[in-house]
Amino acid sequence: MSSTDLLLEKIHTSSSLFVAESPGKGRGVFTEHRISKDQLIEACPVLLFNDGEDARHIDATPLGNYYYRWKDGFNALALGYGSLYNHSYHPNAYYRRNYANQTIEIVALRDIEPGEEILINYNGDPSCMDPLWFPCVD
Repeated sequence: MSSTDLLLEKIHTSSSLFVAESPGKGRGVFTEHRISKDQLIEACPVLLFNDGEDARHIDATPLGNYYYRWKDGFNALALGYGSLYNHSYHPNAYYRRNYANQTIEIVALRDIEPGEEILINYNGDPSCMDPLWFPCVD
């Protein structure tokens, strides 16, 4: 197996995901098929950029609301559907950073039914109720 084959095995995108309007939130990520608790929904490759000058440039654009904190002074713009998951203080999924693979992994907290929007807590911890940088009703 080549190193390219190995990388492709580690990046997972579900073919059952789709983007649609989310009432009051713009666009969101939904599923066509049932997703089981603890199932990996998507492993989103990331583009890393530093928390200094790069972040200041990105923060001056609409992308400033769509990236994740990484580590060691870096941030990550998630590809795939990674930057389109909406926030909820009562999420049905969570995200984790996979530093080795440079991916953001979206994982089901509970069973998610067909047609249901996949929601994460932007604070990282699914139970964290800390305020966000924008007003949210949930």
